[in-house]
Amino acid sequence: MTRTEYRWLLPSALADDELPGDRGRSRRTVRDWAVDITAFLCAAGFGMLALVTIEADPTTPDGVLVADSLVGAAACCGLWARRRWPVGVAVTLTAVSLVEPVAAGAMLVGLFSLAVHRPFRPVAFIGAGALVVAPVQPMLRPDPGSSFLASSVIGALLVLLVLSWGMVVRSRRQLVVSLRERARRAETEAELRAEQAQRLAREAIAREMHDVLAHRLTLLSVHAGALEFRPDAPTAEVARAAGVIRDSAHEALQDLREIIGVLRAPGESEDGNRPQPTLVTLDALVDESRSAGMRVTLDNRVADPARAPAATGRTVYRIAQEALTNARKHAPGAPVGVTVAGGPGDGLTIEVDNPAPDEPFDPVPGSGQGLIGLTERANLAGGSLDHGPRPDGGFTVRARLPWPA
Repeated sequence: MTRTEYRWLLPSALADDELPGDRGRSRRTVRDWAVDITAFLCAAGFGMLALVTIEADPTTPDGVLVADSLVGAAACCGLWARRRWPVGVAVTLTAVSLVEPVAAGAMLVGLFSLAVHRPFRPVAFIGAGALVVAPVQPMLRPDPGSSFLASSVIGALLVLLVLSWGMVVRSRRQLVVSLRERARRAETEAELRAEQAQRLAREAIAREMHDVLAHRLTLLSVHAGALEFRPDAPTAEVARAAGVIRDSAHEALQDLREIIGVLRAPGESEDGNRPQPTLVTLDALVDESRSAGMRVTLDNRVADPARAPAATGRTVYRIAQEALTNARKHAPGAPVGVTVAGGPGDGLTIEVDNPAPDEPFDPVPGSGQGLIGLTERANLAGGSLDHGPRPDGGFTVRARLPWPA
């Protein structure tokens, strides 16, 4: 399993309606300190206004004023725990503000924090409780400067305001988290697609390696077998076969170096970079097969092979290469005909056929993967490939590829 797939399978530690900051943080950030200090000062300012109103009432005893100040200060200090225990702080401050007007500001901040850090259900329950007790505080400790109805309505509106504001902030944070999660998933999916494309490219390179090296190694096998079964051959023929073996081994190494160069990471040096085969180099392939002792006839009816698209020419070359390799394996000594025709707008066709060999032989083992790879290569190029035995026991490979006008 790759690193990307492992990260994709990791379960989320948060529930669907939770945010990353809902469970608190081990350490406050600079932003957390700024927000907490601002919330503390707002609650303290609200409490000071309430304390000034209470102090302006001449009927208020000094002991009650001192108690209000201490309770209000404790309520404001309790806000520092609102991130870790938002439900407990909100419930406690709501109960304290029932009889203590100075704690009303801290209670509103606690409700706002509850709406930001907790889902809707606990917010609805505690908010409903705060609305129920909103008229109780002005009933127990009425404000001389306002009526009971006005105090109750203002208290309920403030509770609704902070709860609504908190839920809006939470909804925005959820939206941001959702967008970030989608971005991460899109990035992960892109990485998975890139890895899949890389894997498919490596499979294509493996097929390329099979097509290239099978051709070279078959030449080595044929000539090595000739040297083995004809040790009394003339010196000139032995030298010629040895030269073909040497050249085929050299070409195989060059092809292998080319494929390995494709697998190198970007930025690495790539020595021995050889040009890709095209339709023009088809004559050289046929000459190489003839030098190995095959009887190959090439009928190239393309007026200007150099004008053929590079990808199409390379596909034709690989089809011919694999077909000649199979002919050497399964029909040694039989003549092989290669016909290429077509032009711009008409497409390009290649046909390789050979009759059955006249004499029995011991074929080189093969798995048939080469023809499968050729079919896939032709399909990827936008064409088609057919292959099969002939009635006389021979074999034919025929492909048609596009050539835009």
